[in-house]
Amino acid sequence: MTGTEHPRAATVGQLREQGYRTRTVKEEIRANLLDRLRAGEDAFPGIVGFGDSVLPELETALLAGHDLVLLGERGQGKTRVMRTLVGLLDEWSPVVAGCEINDDPLTPVCVRCRGLATEQGDDLVVGWRHRDDRYTEKLATPDTSVGDLIGDVDPVKVAQGRTLGDPETVHYGLVPRANRGLFGLNELPDLAERIQVGLFNVLEERDIQVRGYSLRLPLDVFVVATANPEDYTNRGRIITPLKDRFGAEIRTHYLTELADEVTLLRQEAHLVATVDDHLLEVLARFTRSLRESASIDQRSGVSARFTIAAAEGVAGSALRRAARAGEAQAVARVGDLPIVVPTLIGKIEFEMGEEGREAAVLDHLLKLATAATFRDRLSGLDLSGFTEVFAEGGIVETGDLVRADDLLRQLGTVPGLSKVLDRLGYAEAPTPGQVAAAVEFTLEGLHLTRRIEKEHVDGRTIYGAV
Repeated sequence: MTGTEHPRAATVGQLREQGYRTRTVKEEIRANLLDRLRAGEDAFPGIVGFGDSVLPELETALLAGHDLVLLGERGQGKTRVMRTLVGLLDEWSPVVAGCEINDDPLTPVCVRCRGLATEQGDDLVVGWRHRDDRYTEKLATPDTSVGDLIGDVDPVKVAQGRTLGDPETVHYGLVPRANRGLFGLNELPDLAERIQVGLFNVLEERDIQVRGYSLRLPLDVFVVATANPEDYTNRGRIITPLKDRFGAEIRTHYLTELADEVTLLRQEAHLVATVDDHLLEVLARFTRSLRESASIDQRSGVSARFTIAAAEGVAGSALRRAARAGEAQAVARVGDLPIVVPTLIGKIEFEMGEEGREAAVLDHLLKLATAATFRDRLSGLDLSGFTEVFAEGGIVETGDLVRADDLLRQLGTVPGLSKVLDRLGYAEAPTPGQVAAAVEFTLEGLHLTRRIEKEHVDGRTIYGAV
């Protein structure tokens, strides 16, 4: 059942009249994915940089009807991919009204619903679930129990007079409650090995067993799990029999294209000030250099959350300047980057030999990223108008609390500034804050390429002649 309006069928009889037919979750996903592929639509909105690598493997696994494990370092978008799969379900799905495990009205499996179906026939009341409600996610932790995942005896129901042998005394866990939907298990290796055994039947026989009850409850559930590589996640592992029961293991990766990194930042970062693309490129290059540096423990990886937090921090620094200096518009400048870097040290792990040098390592790599972005953005431009200002003895003083108009007043009119603005995407009516951002970026690039000097005095940055 698809469409934006809520379906009208209220009973099994009306459902049959509408032509409803039962199909499994995996059949739903397969059919809806094929529709999107044939129509040329994006089947996984919001997933960036995986188009030629992860997504083809993912599409193949989904079409094959495989439960799957997403394997990769932290911050590679595994959970985002897992949650995006919900969009491949039908928008609305009928259930037996009041059923704890969301039984199909035409083929109920639990004792209660089978009894109701026999008793009421076509008058059995039908409820409707939106696809967003058909996704259940659990973060695996060492204290997770079989009862949490599969189920256990409900003492309240026993106290109400039911006998222990009555299947209706069972309190269902998360997996059966995810019946006819998606069950996502984050950080699967953190689940105790004896608890992982409880998933064997779910993935292979598609049923559950609770506390020795003579209860076979066939489930229709699509299971997706995430995991870090075993060589890094020393807290646990996925036991071999469980790995064998997953149909596919798909390896994720960090983004390889700079443009994808910037797109991801625009999509995910909540920026409280204007942070233009040249600064986002600096942050993207900075993160990529961290992922390649011998000073960083590459087994732990450098999460995309590092870059997102950096962009948000830079925006926060710009907003602070606007508030303290009385600027109408908050625009980030390259001088905001070093202020934020010390707050990010806790997000990465350094090699043992780098103790005490963490800040120096990050500062060096940030300078390299800034210089690379400067060369990429402004190469070939005549910047002599800027250097001549300093050759004649001029200086420009800036800092995290220096207003944009004060910065521009010190520099005066500079030949070639309009071309710099054009290269940085400020061609149409840039604000004073954006002009100041372009100027400061140019001055920092000239310093890093050893064409002008820079020194720090009492929290201020002073650019001058070599």
